[in-house]
Amino acid sequence: QVQLVESGGDSVQPGGSLRSSCAASGFPFGTYYMSWGRQAPGNQREWVAGDNARGRTDYADSVKGRFTISRDNNKNILYLQMNSLKPEDTAVYYCKTGSGLSGDWGQGTQVTVSP
Repeated sequence: QVQLVESGGDSVQPGGSLRSSCAASGFPFGTYYMSWGRQAPGNQREWVAGDNARGRTDYADSVKGRFTISRDNNKNILYLQMNSLKPEDTAVYYCKTGSGLSGDWGQGTQVTVSP
C-alpha cells in the first residue's frame, strides 16, 4: 500500500529556509504526479506545489518564487525547499500523491515560522 513519510519540519525565524523530505513506497513513485499540501491551524488543507514526473512543476501563488519542489526517482524521495519563509507559512506540511487535494496523504511534518 502507499506509504508516505515526511521529515524535516522545524521552527525557524521569518526569512529563514527549510527543506522537507518525503520517503515514498508501495507504488511506482517515478511515474506519479506528486504534491505537497499544508494545513494551518484553523484552516482547511491547501495544495502548495506539484511535480508531474515529466519535468513540469506547479506552485500555488502564495509560494511561487520562494518554494521549490523536486524529486529523486532513484531513491523515491520528494523534496520541498522553502526559502524566505513567512509567519503565514506556519502549518503542517504533507506529502501526497496526485494533484490538488485528492490522493493519499502522509502524516505530515510541522513547520513553524516565528520571530
